[in-house]
This record gives sequence, C-alpha cells and structure tokens, in this order.
Amino acid sequence: MPKIFEYLGILVSFYSNEHEPIHVHGMSNGLESKAEFYIVNGKITEIKIKDVKGRHPLTGKKLKDFECFLQKYADKIVEKWIDYFVYHKDVEFEKITIHI
Repeated sequence: MPKIFEYLGILVSFYSNEHEPIHVHGMSNGLESKAEFYIVNGKITEIKIKDVKGRHPLTGKKLKDFECFLQKYADKIVEKWIDYFVYHKDVEFEKITIHI
C-alpha cells in the first residue's frame, strides 16, 4: 500500500492492486473514505468521495480536511497514480502539517 501523503493526521494512499477510475483512500483513526477522480481530455472534471465497503467513512472535520486536501492536491495525486501504476515508479511520501 503506497502511502503518498499525510495531511493533518489523514493518511492518503493507494492499494497496490488498484483499478480505475483513479482514486485514493483517506484513513484516520480507523475511518476510511475514498476519492475518485474523473478526467476528461486530460483535466480533472470531478472528484467524488465515496464510502469504502466494510469501513466506517471519514466524518466531520476529518472529512472536510480530506475534501480541502483533494481540491488543492488533485493534480499531484493523479500524477503520483500515473507514475506508480503506469510507469511503475516509486512515489515519494509527503507529510503536510499545516492547514491549507
């Protein structure tokens, strides 16, 4: 499970056997949600946050923090996805400790 970011205690990662659409998992204190990125003509047109089967979803402030993070770092997340799953490169972990 490549960990790509940590943002204010939310671990953002891919599972090693991921599938499209491009998505990441946000986890904090046993809660987990996923964010799917929809891309048209090379541009992110929508980000949908969804529940993960068998897990309780992020809620409240953690969910809002996850949403803010996704908006700010969407392009970087997609870039890391492509690097990892298409080009089979290692991706660098980044820890962000300030509110964006």
